[in-house]
Amino acid sequence: MPEFSTKLDIDSQLLLETPKMVRVILLNDNYTEMEFVVEILQNIYSKSRDEAIAITLEIHKNGKAIGGIYPYDIGEVKVQETIKAAKEAQFPLKAYAESIE
Repeated sequence: MPEFSTKLDIDSQLLLETPKMVRVILLNDNYTEMEFVVEILQNIYSKSRDEAIAITLEIHKNGKAIGGIYPYDIGEVKVQETIKAAKEAQFPLKAYAESIE
């Protein structure tokens, strides 16, 4: 029976790229209830109640606020989860991911 041998030439310095990061921005509107936004921030963005209230007030006051900073893939999922939850609750809440340069 023949013997097989495999030699792997592995570079001792693997270059791993830092994942592209995004800010997830939530936008204010005139219809979405503030308590709903607080719940979204707690359930999707894992914010404490106090953090969620502070972010919600910033959204209300400034028209938008950062829900969190995440690697690209995670940020995009959070945007989609936010939009889906808002649609299911019949609110027009919007969110988007913004690249961090």
